Order: sequence, then C-alpha cells, then structure tokens
Amino acid sequence: MLEKRRNNYLKISEKESISIFYSGHAKHKSNDQYFPFSVNRNFFYLTNIVQQDVILVIINGKNKADSFLFIEKQDPIKALWDGKTLTFEEASDISGIKLENIRDINTFKTFINQLLGFSRAAQFGVINNLYFDLDKQKYSDYLSLTEFNANKFKKLYPAINILNSNPLLTTLRMVKDKFEVEQTKKAIEITNDALNHLLKTIKPGINEFEIEAEYNYILNKNNVIPSFDTIAAGGKNATILHYVDNNQKINDNELLLLDLGVDYNNYCSDISRTYPVNGKFTVRQKQIYEIVLKANKETIKWLKPGRTISEFNEFGKKILTEGLKSIGLIKEDSEITKYYYHSLGHYLGLDIHDVGHYSEVIPEGAIITVEPGLYIAEEGIGIRIEDDILITKDGNINLSESIIKEIDDIEAFMSKKNK
Repeated sequence: MLEKRRNNYLKISEKESISIFYSGHAKHKSNDQYFPFSVNRNFFYLTNIVQQDVILVIINGKNKADSFLFIEKQDPIKALWDGKTLTFEEASDISGIKLENIRDINTFKTFINQLLGFSRAAQFGVINNLYFDLDKQKYSDYLSLTEFNANKFKKLYPAINILNSNPLLTTLRMVKDKFEVEQTKKAIEITNDALNHLLKTIKPGINEFEIEAEYNYILNKNNVIPSFDTIAAGGKNATILHYVDNNQKINDNELLLLDLGVDYNNYCSDISRTYPVNGKFTVRQKQIYEIVLKANKETIKWLKPGRTISEFNEFGKKILTEGLKSIGLIKEDSEITKYYYHSLGHYLGLDIHDVGHYSEVIPEGAIITVEPGLYIAEEGIGIRIEDDILITKDGNINLSESIIKEIDDIEAFMSKKNK
C-alpha cells in the first residue's frame, strides 16, 4: 500500500529530482513542556510513521528511483525520560522501505550533499530538482523547518530548482484507498457509539461541558482523541458556527447541536447532529429540522463523480432557500445568507478540512462531508446535519448512514432512557 503511494508520487513528480519530507517536531508549550506532537500528514501518508524528527527522501533519478528514511538511533538514556523510539527494523516494517535504506539521521546532510554533487551521479543521474513540502498549514514546527531548509539548499545549490511537492500530494490524497476508507469508517463507528451514549444522558438543565465530558469518556475508552474541538452548543449558541466554549446550561425545549469527530489512526470523522434536549422536537423545531434534513438527504443522493464543489454548494443552498421561502421566513433568495452562512461541505481524510483541488471536479474515491444548516438566532434555533460520504463510480456511499437523524428515530431512541 505505502509502496504504491510512493510509486504514484514518483509518476507525477519531475525526473532527476529529490523529494524531502519531514515528520515535524512538537512545539514548545513552556520551559520544560511541549504541545502534543502532530505528525505532518503528507509524511504520514507516505510512511505511516508517527515519530518526531524523521525524514523521508524519495529519489526520482534518471537511472532509478528509491526511498530512504532517516531516523534517530535508539538512545537508552533518552528512552528513560521520553520512551523508546522506533528501531531501524520497526521503521522498515511500518513504512515498507528496505532495511538497508533506513539510515541514521546524523548522516542525512552528507547523503543529500552527495546526491546533489557528482559522486552518486552514476547511481541516480544528475539531480536538477529538489522538492520540499511547502504546506500552508503548520504541523508542529514543520513548515518553518521546511522553509528554512529550502532556502538553505537554494543558497548552497543555486542551479537546483526548488519545487513544492504539496500540490502533488494533494492530488493523490483526494482519492482514498481501501485502507483509508476503513480507518475513516472506524472513526465514524466510534463517533456513533459516542453519540448513542450521549443520547442517553442528555436532559434539560445539563451543561454543555457535561456533554463534552460524556463524549470524551467514550473516546477515552476506545483510546482515541477528538479530531477537532468538540462543539456542544445549546439553544442560541448553536447559531455560532465555531462555538467551542461549551460552558452553558441547556434549558427545556432547547436544541443541542453537536459537531464532533474522532481521530482514528490519524484519519478523521466529522459528524453533526441536532437533538431536542428534552427528547421531543417542538412543532417549529421540526419544521426547520425537516428543511435541513431534506437538504442533507437530497444532496447526498445527487453527489457523484464529476460534480464540482461549486455545483455541490449551490444545489444544497437552493433546497434551504426554497424551504425557508415555503414557510415564509424569507421572501427573496438573497435573504438566505441571514440564516445560512457556510459552505455545504469539504473534503475529509487525514485532516478535517482535508486537502483537495476545489476548482476541479470531485473524483471517484473522495470523501466529502455534507453539512447543511440553518441558524435562526432570533428564535434560538441552530440546526446542522452532517454526514461523511464516499464518492463511488456510480454515485456514493453514506459512511455515516447508521447514525440516526430522522425525527422519529431520534425521539424514539431518547424515549428509551426513561424506561
């Protein structure tokens, strides 16, 4: 699988090139503490390794191609403080890179300098291009390190073309392989378990932070973490898109909007559901909920390869607009922006808002979120319903279909907690 990914990368990268990928390093939090380490996603995609200070080198030579991994040798003293690091053998087993190509990281600079000189020209040919993964997002101190090294190599070898490998990895990562789909499905499965647990605990007067705690309880039992900051928004708070304070009491007859996910082996789920805190939707809540649910379901039916993100957004937005006009909340199409002010979805994968060429058509194998919503602040109603959709040859598969969202199913499930 990983060898196939690296080979796919070789097919679209320039010949006579070296590509360098850094795993990254955790940022300092305080004098003697670090923030949790988050591996660079492109590095992980090509290696499946989660460890700081590891470097992947892919050589696309004129005469041959090969991959090398540079890691720290195990240090028994350091292991007493920070735990063991991967052995060369373990790194080879995980990444699929030949054991003889696993090297001490202290030899990295010499190795690259030799490749860019003439001593290895007989093996790989002359190298004219040097790729760095110049991602706009920062994973630990990854980007600053990459930019620094790119500039350093440009000064040392002014004749070398410095290129960005990130657009190439974006193209590859848009299409998920079987392994990636399985990881995403597992993340969704745990999310479903957590939501079912929450439905048994929700009641009038509960605080938003209690709901988040119950969610984290199920995640902790599965040894996973949230894929992003959990949104547990009651009442009017649900009309704030990125509300994460989660510190207010939820009153009787109010709705609870949950936008949450699971990070399973670095693959993400992203699910939104909206529940009546007392177990029963009011007439008005049902009316608005059904409009959002229709937009969710109809858009999922419509999604297939070849659609564009722009068409996708307009399709769902039109349903929401017509729904609000039908109940008299708006009269003109332009008024929809008062109650709906975000896009309908995004790519999903190793990141919540995963990489993707948004100007191109949606390809077979992509995973897309579908998350229409309506937010009526003057009535204290915020509703969003989000599913994770795998695009297939002839249409799509709703990977989160088992997570209940019909009004009758939600009310029936919540009524059981009192029996």
